[in-house]
Amino acid sequence: MDSIIDKAKTLREDFFREMEKVILGKPALLERLLTALVTGSHVLIEDVPGLGKTTAAKALAKIIHSPTGDITFRRIQFTPDLLPYDITGVDVFDPGTQKFEFKPGPVFTDILLADEINRTTPKVQSALLEVMEERQVTVGQTTRPLGPLFFVIATQNPIEMEGTYPLPAAQLDRFLMKLSVGYPSPEEEKRIYLQDPSHKTLPNLHPSVDAEALLEVRAGAETVHVDPKILDLIFNLVEGTRNHKAVHLGVSPRGGVLFLKAVRVLALLRGRDFVIDQDVADLVYDVLAHRLHVKSPKTSARQVLMELLNHEMAKLP
Repeated sequence: MDSIIDKAKTLREDFFREMEKVILGKPALLERLLTALVTGSHVLIEDVPGLGKTTAAKALAKIIHSPTGDITFRRIQFTPDLLPYDITGVDVFDPGTQKFEFKPGPVFTDILLADEINRTTPKVQSALLEVMEERQVTVGQTTRPLGPLFFVIATQNPIEMEGTYPLPAAQLDRFLMKLSVGYPSPEEEKRIYLQDPSHKTLPNLHPSVDAEALLEVRAGAETVHVDPKILDLIFNLVEGTRNHKAVHLGVSPRGGVLFLKAVRVLALLRGRDFVIDQDVADLVYDVLAHRLHVKSPKTSARQVLMELLNHEMAKLP
């Protein structure tokens, strides 16, 4: 296990060294992005434009390297007129060969930025379900797998609600985390003005994160020890959302499975082969809040989770 811990430590150091050149003053955000990437799931970022969401996605693709070839990055700008085959690909008839030839869509990539995902129709949103969950695309009678690094960063704007289609619960449940970048501190924002990292620094990032090591850490996270009391803590938080009087729809068992995977990865990235309660507390809002549907706008999902977390943490020795 020591070798996996060492690899996780190196992975974290390499990731932060390059990413902090373009994403300034956001260590918690970077830690969660790395956790999601290693877990093998996807993130949804809800925030106003201009805070670095696209830059983060492009930077990820630049800093990861693989001996089998370059890591690819694609961006899809979601609009109301987008069709499912615009993202998955389509069979096109070739008059010369008298056969249909598959033209792959932009989902055939390693890092995918799904920009303003809530501006497209439910039909297109649902086309992403199989892609995100099963890591494959089915067109006609043929199913084509995606690469093991396939990672989606989706964004949605919380302000411009006109012409948007809210993501259904099934779609939201495919995202491991829902994050917010937030505005930088005054000092960091002034540094951004001077350095303009998205234009001046991004092109010069070094491919320092080894893709094979990332996949090894992903596999090694399955062996991270989870004490029965920690497992009870995770279960009680998940189960508590279903019985809370302010919640209409609580967290599913799939949400609990992803929560456990994420805290295991986080523990490993922090240099441990066991999970502690702080790992659970640090991820509870990011992993669970978007899976809750509260009954009243007067109560937020975060308030519900805070109440449950405080109650469960008080029971720990």
